[in-house]
Parts: sequence; C-alpha cells; structure tokens
Amino acid sequence: MARIYTRTGDGGETALFGGQRVPKSDPRVDVYGGVDELNCAIGVARAQIVEADAQLKTLLPLLDQIQTELFEIGGVLASPERSEQMAAGSVTASSTGGASASPFATADLERAIDTLEKDLRPLKTFILPGGSVVAAQLHLIRTVCRRVERQAVATAAETTVPPQVVVYLNRLSDFLFVAARWANHCLGIEDVAWQPRS
Repeated sequence: MARIYTRTGDGGETALFGGQRVPKSDPRVDVYGGVDELNCAIGVARAQIVEADAQLKTLLPLLDQIQTELFEIGGVLASPERSEQMAAGSVTASSTGGASASPFATADLERAIDTLEKDLRPLKTFILPGGSVVAAQLHLIRTVCRRVERQAVATAAETTVPPQVVVYLNRLSDFLFVAARWANHCLGIEDVAWQPRS
C-alpha cells in the first residue's frame, strides 16, 4: 500500500479525478469535502444507534446506504467529467441501482420519510434540536447536510454540479429531520417544543 502522505498537496493544491490540479479552496473541493464531513457525521450517528434501542437499529441499513451514496456523490463531485455526464443525463444508474433520472436513491429517502412519519404525531409547533442524544446528533447532521446543499448550489453557479446531487441532499436533510423525531419517539422522549419568549 502506498504511503498515506504524498507531499503533493503541501503547496495548497490537490488533484481532481482526471488529474487536473486545483487550489484546495476551489469550490468543487469545498463541496466534496463537505460531503465527506456529512458522511463522517452519519458514521457517528450509526455508532450511537448500534448501542441504542433495538427499534432504532432498523435505521442502520438505510444509513449504510446513505453513506455509500454520499461516497458516490463525493466521487462525482471530484470528477468534472462525471459531473458533466450526469448533468447531461448520460449517467442513469450507480452501484446502488434504481432506474430514474437520478443515480442516487432519492426515492428510498422519500419512502423512508413516509414510513417513519406514520409513527409520529403531526407537528403543531416548531421544535428545537434535542431530546435524546441520537436525535440531537441527527439534527446536527441535518444542519451539516443543509450547508453542503448550499455549497453545492453555490458551486453549481461556477461549474457543473449535477442537479441530482442537489435534489438528493435536499431530500436527505428532510429524512434526517424526520429520523431525529422518530428516534425520540422510539426512545419515549418528547420532541423539544420551541416556546417563544413572548
């Protein structure tokens, strides 16, 4: 195995897939770095769920899939050529399967949201992030996901970012919000209702 350090990035540049060297401050590098951070945060939630209530563990297969999808998204964002192909519609399937305009399993997230919401009371007020540790972590990941979505949109104004990536990130943040509420439900902990000071 090659050494982990190469010294090729010591001057503040990195290589995209295809060999093009760009500054580490390049928007494309920033957004796929954000995707990596998001993936790591989901790894923390997975580790917490492994040690939690048995019902919560039903989230693990989907979280595994999400981590795989995010790794794939990072690869797409690190490759200008793949980004162009996907945006043009010439890439329609990934290792996760599914036949649609998106290679990412956005529909799986939507189905999961619908399934989890069946166990939840409709919201009548805003809620604060919190309750259980797992729910608080999922809310934190949701905010990371929203930031990465914003990075993707900003990057798309300068270079090609497949719209399927933005859609997936948007739906993922919705899933994380519902999953956080569902985690509290499973653990018998109420969501933290926002109480306006007035």
